[in-house]
Amino acid sequence: MENFPLFLICFFTLLTLPKPTRATLPGTWELLASNAGIASMHTAVTRFNTVILLDRTHTGPSRKLLPKNHCRFDKNDAVLKRDCYAHSILFDPKTNQLRPLKILTDTWCSSGQFLPNGTLLQTGGDLDGLKKIRKFNPCDLNGSCDWEELNDVELSEGRWYATNQILPDGSIIIIGGRGSNTVEFYPKRENGIVSFPFLSETEDTQMDNLYPYVHLLPNGKLFVFANTKSVMYDFVENRVVKVYPELDGGPRNYPSAGSSVMLALGGEFSEAVVVVCGGAQYGAFLERNVDTPAHGSCGRIMATGENPVWEMEDMPFQRIMGDMVILPNGDVLIINGAMKGTQGFELGSDPCLNPVLYRPDEPAGLRFMVLNPGTVARMYHSTANLLPDGRVLLAGSNPHVFYRFDVEFPTELRLEAFSPEYLDSDKMNIRPEIVDIPETVSYGAGFDVVVSVALPVVGIIEVNLGSAPFATHSFSQGQRLVKLGVGSAVPDGGDGRWRIRCTAPPSGMVAPPGYYMVFAVNQGVPSVARWIHV
Repeated sequence: MENFPLFLICFFTLLTLPKPTRATLPGTWELLASNAGIASMHTAVTRFNTVILLDRTHTGPSRKLLPKNHCRFDKNDAVLKRDCYAHSILFDPKTNQLRPLKILTDTWCSSGQFLPNGTLLQTGGDLDGLKKIRKFNPCDLNGSCDWEELNDVELSEGRWYATNQILPDGSIIIIGGRGSNTVEFYPKRENGIVSFPFLSETEDTQMDNLYPYVHLLPNGKLFVFANTKSVMYDFVENRVVKVYPELDGGPRNYPSAGSSVMLALGGEFSEAVVVVCGGAQYGAFLERNVDTPAHGSCGRIMATGENPVWEMEDMPFQRIMGDMVILPNGDVLIINGAMKGTQGFELGSDPCLNPVLYRPDEPAGLRFMVLNPGTVARMYHSTANLLPDGRVLLAGSNPHVFYRFDVEFPTELRLEAFSPEYLDSDKMNIRPEIVDIPETVSYGAGFDVVVSVALPVVGIIEVNLGSAPFATHSFSQGQRLVKLGVGSAVPDGGDGRWRIRCTAPPSGMVAPPGYYMVFAVNQGVPSVARWIHV
C-alpha cells in the first residue's frame, strides 16, 4: 500500500464508513392516532391538557361522525345540506382518545386566541362564518364542552385570513383579513373598526399581506409584519410609531408564508427579538407553479432597538408553510412545510421532512441543527403545537378542496408527536418534576416553585411560562415564552426536592392575563408543565 495513491486510500476508506442514519439525528417521532377523523387546519392546546382540532365545515364528509341527532343543516352547503360529520375534534394526547365536536358555521382560514379565563375566542372564516364569533370553553375529555356560536354579537367586518392577539388588558385585537385593511377588538369598542393603512400598503397582486405576523412587544406596542415590511403599531393611539427596514428575500406572509416567532422574553423584559423564516418566491401563487424553490433565508431583528436592522441567516433547507414552535428552553423548532411551491390548494411539492432546531443563543452561522426526519408530508393546512409534556403535536395537511386519499399528498388524518432531544432517556435523571406550584399569581408577586430532580442540581433551574397559541397557516397566534426571574434552587427537605423563589411577570405587556404552561428547565431539559393563571 505504500505506493498506493493517498487520495485513493482516502476514497476507499470513506466507502467503508457507516452512512448516517435517521437514528443518528436528534429527536424521535411517534404516531398518536392513525385517524383523527379530520385534517386539523387550526389547533390549540387547552388548560385541561386537551387539544382542539378544527377544520372547515364545507369539506364534505370527514372521517368522524357526530353523535346521533346532532347533524348540521345548511342549505347553502354545496356538498352536504344535511351534514352529520364532525369538523372539529377534542383530543387527549395522554390517552390518545378523541371526541367529536359540532361547529355550525364555516371556519375556513379563521383566527383565534384564548381569553384570560381560558375560553378560546374563535373569529371569522368564509361564507356564513365570515363575521362570526365563536367560543369554546374547554373541559377534560369526559366533559360535555362544545362550540358556542354567538348570536348577539358579530365582527364589524368580515375576517378571512386575519390574525388575533391578546392585549395587556386581556382584550383581543383582530387584524386584517382578505379585503379588510382594518383592525377591531373583542370585546367590541365604540369605534368599531379602525383603519390600518399599513395593510393596504403591503398588499400586492397576489395579496401576500394575509395572516400578518403579530407579536405583542414588552413595551405594550405591536410588531406587525406583512409581505416584506413591518411596523411598531400603537393600537391605543392607532398610529405607527416605528417603521422597520424592509426584509430582503421576497414575500413572507400568506399565500407565500414562511413563519415567525418572537424569541423568549427575559431579564429586565426591555428587549424583544423577532425572527421571520422561509416563504415562497413572488409569482409562484399567481402562476400556480408547484416547482418554484422556496426561500431558505431568515431575518432576525431587535424589535425594541433604537435603529434595528435585519440580521440575515440561511436555514439548512428552503421551506414554505413551515411552523415555528418556541420550546420550553427557548430554542425554536422549525417543522412541517415544503421546499417548493406556495400556499394554496395543489400548489406545494417536495415536502420538507427534516425539522430544524434554531438555537438563538448560539453565534450566527451555528444556530441551526438538522433533526431526525419524519415520514409524513405535512404541507398546506398543517399545524404544530407545543404540548405540556414537552412534545410537539403535528396535525393536519390537506392541500385539496375536499378530502382526498388517492393522490401523492393525501389528506392527512394522522396525529404525530415529535420529541426533541431534551426528552431522550439519558436526560431523565436531570429532568425536573414540579411538585408544588400556586394555581394563580399576580403581576410582580413573588412565589415559590418546588421541584424534584434525581441528580443533584448544578446551576440555575429556570422557570418559564409558555402561552397556548392558536396555530394555523404556519403561524401561532399569541405564542410567547417568558423566562421568570428566579433565585438559586435550595434544598427542600431532602429526597431530591428543591425550592425556587420566582417573581411573576411585571405586567400584562410582558405576559397578557391568562393561563400559561409553567416549565421548570434544568440544563435545557424541561419538566412536564403545570398550568398557572396569571
